[in-house]
Amino acid sequence: MSDDDDFMQDSGEEDYDFEYEDDDEEQGGDVDIENKYYNAKQMKADNPEEAIDEFLGVPDLEPEKGDWGFKGLKQAIKLEFKLKRYSKAIEHYQTLLTYVKSAVTRNYSEKSINNMLDFIEKHAEDEEAHQCMEKFYSLTLESFQSTNNERLWLKTNIKLARLWLDRKEYRQLADKLQELHKACQKDDGTDDPSKGTYALEVYSLEILMYAETRNSKRLKALYQRALRVKSAVPHPKIMGIIRECGGKMHMSEESWKEAQSDFFESFRNYDEAGSLQRIQVLKYLVLTTMLMGSDINPFESPETKPYKNDPRIAAMTDLVDAYQRDDIHGYEKVLQSNKDLLADQFIAENIDEVTRNMRTKAVLKLVAPYTRFSMRFICKQLDISLVEVQDILGYLIVGDKLRGKINQEAGTVEIENNADSERTSAMRDWSNAVGSLWPSVLNDGADSGQSASQMAIGEWALNRGLSDLGSMNGGDRGPKSRGGQKRGLPGKPSLK
Repeated sequence: MSDDDDFMQDSGEEDYDFEYEDDDEEQGGDVDIENKYYNAKQMKADNPEEAIDEFLGVPDLEPEKGDWGFKGLKQAIKLEFKLKRYSKAIEHYQTLLTYVKSAVTRNYSEKSINNMLDFIEKHAEDEEAHQCMEKFYSLTLESFQSTNNERLWLKTNIKLARLWLDRKEYRQLADKLQELHKACQKDDGTDDPSKGTYALEVYSLEILMYAETRNSKRLKALYQRALRVKSAVPHPKIMGIIRECGGKMHMSEESWKEAQSDFFESFRNYDEAGSLQRIQVLKYLVLTTMLMGSDINPFESPETKPYKNDPRIAAMTDLVDAYQRDDIHGYEKVLQSNKDLLADQFIAENIDEVTRNMRTKAVLKLVAPYTRFSMRFICKQLDISLVEVQDILGYLIVGDKLRGKINQEAGTVEIENNADSERTSAMRDWSNAVGSLWPSVLNDGADSGQSASQMAIGEWALNRGLSDLGSMNGGDRGPKSRGGQKRGLPGKPSLK
């Protein structure tokens, strides 16, 4: 078992990085040193404080700096950090860094330091831990500056940038990202294909920064640049971040189709990376499906189907089901029963548009049978405010989706009869057609006379047609009940 394997067992899945260390390859050394080291490992679980002292004693037994001392210091530092002995962890990390120049190989030291920084990042739980973590990064950069280890320099700076992003230190972050972008370019300012993976990680951090600061203009340009990087083989989580921000950007522009595409790609990448963010992005995908007004079930694809019955997204599943069935009461019930759904700011900002669409469709469906109705009637049926009813009706009338007039004083709406307006239009077209035939019938060659005759016959035809229309209508038209009476609100007559 390597010197990091037991950390994996103690800490669960979070410490998966340590499986890459090859410390279990015994490279010789004094038996007493080995015994002291492995004895300390046996003590870690039950007596971590004593184990730290034992690990720190390993370097003292070596005549000169070597592998065993390096291993002992690593284990001591990890324990000290977990026990919140941050000042001691920093002190011993400084000592550890003196081994990387000569005591251990370049590849081994780079891998060990990188995994150490990963460990620190994952176990930092408070502000003091974050300050300690920042000091670790600073010491690492100072130590490796003279070794020309560009790969570790890039990795450490990216970790530092991520820390500043978490702490919302945007000014320092912006400067660091600019430095990292330059490091990922060639001398002529073009992207270096050999550093494409690092470049995408830098882009993802910058995209997150602009998303948090709501700089949409810079965000869009940066997103497009990130998608143009083709030389990289990025970690799927990085692409998940980039695509998620792209989806949110498209949502702000009301480009629902593009947003849906990006959210799907983001979900697929997060899923591949095993990131829990896949659940949240799947909710965004469902939200976009409703905003598009699509009848396609978002859980029909092979990638999303396994999550259809996942309890973490049950509310969104019920919501899209009610939406696609035009069940306004079912939709409202899901929202009322799942207040935590709106805890996500992005969902809270966009769900109002979905709700408005649902209520608009419900109003159209509700008033379809009537020639006149009270706005209070809609308020009661849909359980929404009078102001919102007026707003929806105004939107429908202006958009020619509902032909009617609002009587604010009476609080009623009178629907215009489509058949009457269509018949009037047809009669006008007919009269114009009759007027256009007059020159052919008379054929007297007098242009002025033709025009006067045309006007006269057209006026006669229109008046006659409208007169006939009025006599046929006998007043307002509307749906008839079985008794032949026009139907308005229940218990109320239609307007005469």
